[in-house]
Amino acid sequence: MRKLMRLIATIATAALATATSAHAAEPALEFAFEETVTLDADVTVGQTSLGTRNIVPITGGTFEGPGIRGTIMGGGWDWQSRRADGCLQIKADYMLRTDDGGVINVVNTGVSCRAKDPKAVVRTHPVFEAPQGKYDWLSQGCFIGTLDPVSLPGGKRAVRIRFYRVS
Repeated sequence: MRKLMRLIATIATAALATATSAHAAEPALEFAFEETVTLDADVTVGQTSLGTRNIVPITGGTFEGPGIRGTIMGGGWDWQSRRADGCLQIKADYMLRTDDGGVINVVNTGVSCRAKDPKAVVRTHPVFEAPQGKYDWLSQGCFIGTLDPVSLPGGKRAVRIRFYRVS
């Protein structure tokens, strides 16, 4: 019986050590790429049961990072809802075309409370659907983003989004 108890204690200690070492690895962020997304004029939808809705058409843009670059395809959109607390719930859905012809879908969600606090940081959670192969790392990874408005020449509206892979 003592041998069995020692064996159980040894297994439990090994399991605890494994769980502790796996838990000790804190997440880190690695820069993936940056987009400049051009936007058209807002399309006001109005009040719905979920809040005041607005659509921001995505007209194009560019992106670049280590091992990836290309253009943002026009035709995407950002479906926004102004919440009761004054914050803006955002959900953008659009396509990237890489310089080597790959097409990647991006669905990027987040919350902006800049109407309440102009210095508030906007964080997003992108999910990528990439063709299998070279860009698998996008479909298989966990990412966060930062979003900031930018001014382009000629007064064109745009946002700059920086994506980071969580490791």
